[in-house]
Amino acid sequence: MTEEDLKLVFSPLCRRIRRKRLSIHVQIYRLEQEDGWTLEVENHKGGCTVWDDKFATDQAALDEVMNVLETEGIETFFVDPDKPTLH
Repeated sequence: MTEEDLKLVFSPLCRRIRRKRLSIHVQIYRLEQEDGWTLEVENHKGGCTVWDDKFATDQAALDEVMNVLETEGIETFFVDPDKPTLH
């Protein structure tokens, strides 16, 4: 399989979330031929948080982001843009 054969499928649940004058972009995607969903959150300063584990559904990935927002706050996604955070 070549790189041209690899196609990303983006979830319709991808979204921008804004709280406390801070915003994040939630990206949920998977390879077309795979089942697990990848969760990536980018803040407006270019910092990126990527979860190590795949999610069974795109809704489970979105639920995880919402849980982090409720328990830790949006500030948890604001890291040094040169040092991606892994969950």
